[in-house]
Amino acid sequence: MARIRLQNLHKAFGDFTAVRDTSLDLEDGRFVVLLGPSGCGKTTTLRMIAGLEYPNSGRIELDGVDVTWRRPRERDVAMVFQLFALYGHMNVRENLEFPLKNERLTRAEIKRRIEAVTGILRIEPILNARIGTLSGGDRQRVALGRAIVRQPKAFLMDEPLGTLDAEFRELMCVELRRLHERLRTTTVFVTHDQNEAMALADHVVVMHKGDVLQADTPDGVYNFPQNMFVAGFIGRPAMNFVPLDTAVAPGHVEVQVGAAAITVPRTIDGSAHAMLGVRPEHIRLDDTSSWRGRVVQTEYFGAHWVVTVETLAAAVKVVAPKQSCPVPGATVGLRPRAERIVLFDKATERLLASETTRQHREALRHG
Repeated sequence: MARIRLQNLHKAFGDFTAVRDTSLDLEDGRFVVLLGPSGCGKTTTLRMIAGLEYPNSGRIELDGVDVTWRRPRERDVAMVFQLFALYGHMNVRENLEFPLKNERLTRAEIKRRIEAVTGILRIEPILNARIGTLSGGDRQRVALGRAIVRQPKAFLMDEPLGTLDAEFRELMCVELRRLHERLRTTTVFVTHDQNEAMALADHVVVMHKGDVLQADTPDGVYNFPQNMFVAGFIGRPAMNFVPLDTAVAPGHVEVQVGAAAITVPRTIDGSAHAMLGVRPEHIRLDDTSSWRGRVVQTEYFGAHWVVTVETLAAAVKVVAPKQSCPVPGATVGLRPRAERIVLFDKATERLLASETTRQHREALRHG
């Protein structure tokens, strides 16, 4: 296992900055997911940790050792790629043995490690099968097995589930999480899929345009996004943003949206122009509420409806129970859960601190 520290890591390709002065402390034994849209810098960051790319400036430490300029084989990390990178002319057993033979391990040690890994991944029945005959899921298990047998300090995974179909991807998320809980090896996993990130991560690092916008627990990035990009990127449907009609001053516990007064957590920061953020599942339809609007669209998702309500301030999405969906054209009241509301500065798009965000930071500091 290993603690990975990145200090002011910077990487540019010509005029394009892929990673901008990134500093992260990835704790020993954690499953860390680098999450963001294409081109945000997550894969470049992973490749620098692996030694497949070198930074223009900054420092990479593995277990307290500076490995910034070391070659990949000198870092004791194992990489799992999206396209498996298996040897097609070998069978499964030979693929698993290959890195161990390169390390000149004894036959007995190789046999012991292969037996342990095949038991964990349940691939004993396909040990003698050629790679070309395997399904995508089995190939992914073999690719994981080849990384695990090396017993590295860290696993680095670059969208390893990207080529799998949706159903099997969900299954592999469960398998990967179980595997991590068993091995407790530091893992850095790259994905653009928020569902994978939430299912797998102990810690989520959200990146955008080369910058780290937030490094937090899955609960933290979902419920306390540090800016409006994170709030909009995480969650389906995305968080609602509603402009406020009045300034927010420190100490506020009520804000104005049109004619409606809405209770919010007690604010610590203030803003002359603020946005209210609330997730669709944290709003209920309530005809007694003074915040009102007209239903313009309903979408059925089996267990619930997503209802779009046009208000004077903004269009708002609400998750409604399947038995109580209003019809388009109906006028409804909206009542958000006060403790789930967050506020953002409209100019900077940064989260405004409140009592709930302060409590979250304290929990992180002591957790």
